[in-house]
Amino acid sequence: MPPMVPIWYRGPPYARRSVRRMRFSISIPQIVADGAFDADGMRAYLARAEELGFDGAWTVEGVVNTMPQLAPLETLTFAASCTQRLRLGCAVFVSSLHSPLHLAKSVSSLDQISRGRVEVGLGTGGPRQFPAFGLSAEGYVTRFTEVTEVMKAVWTQERATYDGRFFQLDGVPMEPKPFQKPRPPVWYGGHHPNALRRAVRHADGFFGAGSATTAAFAEEVRTVREEMKAQDRPDFRIAKRIYIAVDDDPERARTRMAEALVRYYRFQNPNADKLIAVAVTGTPDDCVRGVQEVADAGAEMILLNPLFDDAEQMERLAAEVMPRVA
Repeated sequence: MPPMVPIWYRGPPYARRSVRRMRFSISIPQIVADGAFDADGMRAYLARAEELGFDGAWTVEGVVNTMPQLAPLETLTFAASCTQRLRLGCAVFVSSLHSPLHLAKSVSSLDQISRGRVEVGLGTGGPRQFPAFGLSAEGYVTRFTEVTEVMKAVWTQERATYDGRFFQLDGVPMEPKPFQKPRPPVWYGGHHPNALRRAVRHADGFFGAGSATTAAFAEEVRTVREEMKAQDRPDFRIAKRIYIAVDDDPERARTRMAEALVRYYRFQNPNADKLIAVAVTGTPDDCVRGVQEVADAGAEMILLNPLFDDAEQMERLAAEVMPRVA
């Protein structure tokens, strides 16, 4: 049976742990054109990810986007049915835009279906999105924090009580609870120092964005570690997404990744053509150096995220890059 608590713990839930190991996860392909979903291909991809030794498989959330992107929870539910061991996560749900009870119920259900393999990434999102969801951007950071607190409450309390600015619970039951006890691990994204400190206070880990350079991530890690010390959180986790392309022709890898990043981010970022600076591309040696730099900057779990040729890239990363990263 899978562990009842997140896999990095040993002994009582949330006990301190002194020995850590590098973990690698792989992104789940979510860009699927209308009518083009290949169920057999997705099953084969996920089964192979398990065979290759990846720790987890992760999604993203992008409701408002020009790309045809599958929703994360539905994709993760499909992945749960195809796998036995992989941890399953989303980095990140834009949880400020969600009803916390609905999101908590969905995550709890997925954790039961997967027998305790869910990890939950949460982020505030940009305030400009809020009107499209019928919400005011006023107090959106407070709303984000309350969403987390409400989710934790209904996951862990028999009848949850909470009195916040946006949400009030008075003896609210929610069953079933998550399979993991006391609850699934929660990761926060973000860039601002206040967001990083908030992650240490309210989450179990910080997940660096794929759109951040390694140098920017290293600065974020310094802030996180300062707050870890201040809050006495030695087991707080640190991860990062890396957009990556391995190719024996380094120029081809860089060109294809630059084109993919523009397609992926053009709706959100008018400077998407400059995002190639965040990616790791090139020969296996080039990619080993780039990934090692992220590990040296403080990542304990690295999410490898190809944006094209997903199955081929996964094979090469597992064979030619991951074994050489300390």
